[in-house]
Amino acid sequence: MRLRAHRRASSAFALSALSALLAAGAAQAQLAITEVAPWSSGNSPVAADWFELTNFGSSAVDITGYRIDDASNSFASSVALVGITSIAAGESVIFIEGASANANFVSTWFGASAPAGLQIGRYSGAGIGLGTGGDAVNLYTAAGTLVTRVDFGTSPSAAPFASFDNSAGLSGVTLTVLSAIGVNGAFLTASGNEIGSPASVVPEPGTWAMLLAGAGIVAGAVRRRRAA
Repeated sequence: MRLRAHRRASSAFALSALSALLAAGAAQAQLAITEVAPWSSGNSPVAADWFELTNFGSSAVDITGYRIDDASNSFASSVALVGITSIAAGESVIFIEGASANANFVSTWFGASAPAGLQIGRYSGAGIGLGTGGDAVNLYTAAGTLVTRVDFGTSPSAAPFASFDNSAGLSGVTLTVLSAIGVNGAFLTASGNEIGSPASVVPEPGTWAMLLAGAGIVAGAVRRRRAA
């Protein structure tokens, strides 16, 4: 009887620990870098590079203290993301390089006003810049855990300048596909200079769903063992 009780307690503890681990992993796996415009600092009225971060999950993600780095791939070299603390389920937000909010981004991409509820954050710091010859974006938690990353190749060299499109929400890949008018919400700006789809990603189920499904499978296995 004691042995059986011990096994039950051990199974319950293991399930609890695994569920917590899967939940934490799922929260991180929800986030993806879905668009990057490394040419925007030199070839746009925005005069600053930017990227889009999307929450593909079914619940909000707290990004307080999150940081980014470029191709040095180093948390020690990363800089803080500021201006946004939470990303709702299905929401895409924009982060612009610079010490202050960039009104030129809204006027360039949306005219008089931004879409309702659009969150625009920022980042700045020495050594962080998205190079047009190819670079990367690494997203870290405040504790230094890598959440997601993308590399990207050489940017367009002539107008219209198209952003790198990662609407699929892939991680650990090199982006080569450029935004195209009418594809994944991309459009040409009024100036005719840029093509992109800032804040218009339509989320699809990602790896986080598989993690949660895995938690359910483990829970079912433990329940069967208890019944036995």
